[in-house]
Amino acid sequence: MAFKKWTASEKQLAPDPRYNSKLVSKFINCLMWDGKKTVARRVFYDAMDIIADKIKDASPLEVFEQAVENVKPLVEVRSKRIGGASYQIPMQVNEKRSLSLAIRWIIHAARNKSGKPMSQRLASEIMAAYRKEGDAMATRENVHRMAEANKAFAHFAK
Repeated sequence: MAFKKWTASEKQLAPDPRYNSKLVSKFINCLMWDGKKTVARRVFYDAMDIIADKIKDASPLEVFEQAVENVKPLVEVRSKRIGGASYQIPMQVNEKRSLSLAIRWIIHAARNKSGKPMSQRLASEIMAAYRKEGDAMATRENVHRMAEANKAFAHFAK
């Protein structure tokens, strides 16, 4: 019998000091490289300060949460071998995975830009996602488009 490996990270995850939010804490952990949490925290908080300066009608935390919510995918395609052929089967994404994908896509989109400090790139990507624009939203749209294109194979899903 195969066992799924679970980590204790969700139980151990402490809310961040400034916003008292577990989502922010999770995002900072994903942003972190080589265990340098202080650097990741500084980058994130600087990005939030930039957002606070640019967007006056909402708090930076609301902007961030809405941006992550906008980027979350509803469906994705998974490969499955059936009778010697591989099919891309559209499947619903569970809540944990959709959050994880959204965070990953936002960070990836910010890292792929160049010419500015990371905090500015992250701030611009979060604001773009808040307005339903940007590279992270484009990734989400591509995933949804793939699922829509392969809707014919949905009956293979269990």
